[in-house]
Amino acid sequence: MTLNELISMKYIVASLVYSIIGIIVLFLAFWIIEKITPENIWKEILEKQNMALAVVFAAFIIAIALIISSAIHS
Repeated sequence: MTLNELISMKYIVASLVYSIIGIIVLFLAFWIIEKITPENIWKEILEKQNMALAVVFAAFIIAIALIISSAIHS
């Protein structure tokens, strides 16, 4: 395999497209969670310093990112 075959333009474009789709899905999931929860997540975390919510929200983001990456990978 030559270097040109390894770094083909179609793989770079596919990577960029999948990355953009993944980021859009992640923001969409955040927006949905923000709308269905009774409190404003950012206000709770930043203004009220709610560490428990920050940990739960971080776990949510990691879980969604793992789901997106496994869906793209397969």
